[in-house]
Amino acid sequence: MSESTSAPEWWRTAVIYQVYPRSFADASGDGIGDLKGVTAHLDHLASLGVDAVWLSPFYRSPQNDAGYDVSDYCDVDPLFGTLADFDEMLTTAHGLGLRVIVDIVPNHSSSEHRWFQDALAAGPGSEERGHYIFREGRGVDGELPPNNWDSVFGGPAWTRVTEADGTLGQWYLHLFDTTQPDFDWTNPWVADRFDEVLRFWMDRGVDGFRIDVANGLAKEDGLPDLPAELVGKGGDVIADVHPYWSRDESHPIWRRWRKVTDEYDDRALVGEAWVQPLARMAHWVRPDELHQTFNFGYLLTPWTAHDQRAVIDESLAAFGGVGAPSTWVLSNHDTVRHTTRLALKEQIPHGTGVGPLSPDRPDEAFGLHRGRAATLLMLALPGSAYMYQGEELGLPEAIDIPDDTREDPTWFRTGPEVYGRDGCRVPLPWEASKPAYGFSPTGASWLPQPPTWALYAADAQAGVAGSTLEMYRDALRLRSEHELGAGRLEWELSPAESLQFVVGGIRVVTNLGDDPLPLPHGEVLISSAPVDGSLPKDTTAWLRAE
Repeated sequence: MSESTSAPEWWRTAVIYQVYPRSFADASGDGIGDLKGVTAHLDHLASLGVDAVWLSPFYRSPQNDAGYDVSDYCDVDPLFGTLADFDEMLTTAHGLGLRVIVDIVPNHSSSEHRWFQDALAAGPGSEERGHYIFREGRGVDGELPPNNWDSVFGGPAWTRVTEADGTLGQWYLHLFDTTQPDFDWTNPWVADRFDEVLRFWMDRGVDGFRIDVANGLAKEDGLPDLPAELVGKGGDVIADVHPYWSRDESHPIWRRWRKVTDEYDDRALVGEAWVQPLARMAHWVRPDELHQTFNFGYLLTPWTAHDQRAVIDESLAAFGGVGAPSTWVLSNHDTVRHTTRLALKEQIPHGTGVGPLSPDRPDEAFGLHRGRAATLLMLALPGSAYMYQGEELGLPEAIDIPDDTREDPTWFRTGPEVYGRDGCRVPLPWEASKPAYGFSPTGASWLPQPPTWALYAADAQAGVAGSTLEMYRDALRLRSEHELGAGRLEWELSPAESLQFVVGGIRVVTNLGDDPLPLPHGEVLISSAPVDGSLPKDTTAWLRAE
C-alpha cells in the first residue's frame, strides 16, 4: 500500500470517495452497477487521488430501498455479484493503495430477513419477536398503531401483522419503509449478531464501516407519542429531545462497536448521525466511540460568507474539542447534488429532491460554477473530506426523470408529493460516445440518464485543462502535497461576502458575493474559474502563501 494508506489513523485526513454500486459501473450488462464494474474503474479513483472508497450496500436484499433493506448481512446480492467478486475488488483496491469502507445497516433489516420471518412465525411474546420492536395496538381491538410516530418515507411508522391463525395481531415499528422493520437494540441478542457481522467483514479485510442511521438505533423507553409539533416531520427533525432520533442511549452501542473494531489494526467507524448542534454531534466521536460522523451541518449550510465561516469554526471547535477530526461533505446518495442544491433560490428539506414540476430549476452552468467554488473551499479544510461519485465530473441533479421510471420509496409513500433521491442516483457517464455513456455495455440503465450527460463523461474531461475532473485531480494532489488535512486553519481579514484563510502554506480565497474582488498577491496554484488579477463571483482560488 502507499504511504498514505499505511499510516496510522489514516481516517483523520483521508479523502473518501462514495461508490453507490448500482449506479457506478455495470459489467454484466443488466443496467445495474455491480462489483466487477467497481473493480474495473478503481484505477479512475486511484488516479483521482482519493485515499479510500466507501461502498453503499451490496448485500443480499429484495431492493425495496436500493439495498438498505438487508436480508443477509454476510453475503453479496447476486445483483452485484458474489463474495469472490467482493474479495477481488478489495484486493485490487488495496493494491492501488485504496482503503475500503463498507456500509452497514444496523437500525433495521429487510422484512425478508430470516430473523424477521422467524419473529413473525414465532408469535407474540416469543424470544424471536423480541429481536424487533413489536407492540400491541391501541384502541378497542388493537386497531390503532401503538403511537403516533412517522416514517421517514412518509405515512405511519407502524404496520400491523396477520398472525399465523389469520387474525390481525401486533404492530411492528419501521422508521423507514414497511419492508424495513427496526431492531430492538435493548436486546443483547441483536448486539451479539452485529458483533459477528463486523468481524465477518473485517476478517475479510475491510478497513471500516459507514453506519447507516447511526442516530436512530436507540428509542425512548416506553415509546411515547411524538409531541404535536413534531408530528408529520418524519426524518427532517432537529430536536434536543426526541423519542427516536439522537438518543443518548446510543452511546453504549458505539462503545461496544469501538471495542470490536479495536481488536483489528487501524479500522474506522463512520456514523451517519443527523445530530444538531455540532457540539452535541461531537459526543458521538469521543475517543471510545465512533471515529467520525458526517458533518451534515456543513452540507446544509447556505452559501454565504457568514454562514460558511460560522459552520467551519463551529465544526473545528466541536470535533477538535474531543480529539476527533472534522469531516466535510457536500453531496451523497440522499442529497440533491451540490452543483444543483447550492444554486437553488431557497433551501429545500433534506431528501425532498428536485423534479420536473419543481418551481426552482437552477441553470446548470451557474450551478456548476458555484459548485466548483464550494468544492475547492471544502477540499482545503483540515480534517477528512467525503466525495460522492460523479461530483468529480461536475454532475448536476437529474431533474427530468419520468414518473414511471422512479424507484425511490419516498416517491411512492408520499402520494406522490416528494421527488426523493433518484435524481442524485442516476448512473455515471464514463464514455461520451458509448451506450449508456459507458455505464453499461448494453446501453441499459436502471434510471434514465439525461441526454446532456455526454458533456460530463469522464473521457470527455480527462486531460482537458480547466475541466472539473482535472480540477479535482489537481486539488487532491495539492491537498496531499501540502498536507492540508492535517493543517491548522488561520483566518485572515477579507472583504465582505468573502472568506480568506491560510492552511498548509496555501492561502485560500473564496468570493461568495456578487462582484469581483481583488486577488491577493501570490502564485495561483488552482482556481475554480479563470482569474486574472481579480476573483470573480462564486470562485475559489488557492495561492502560495507569501
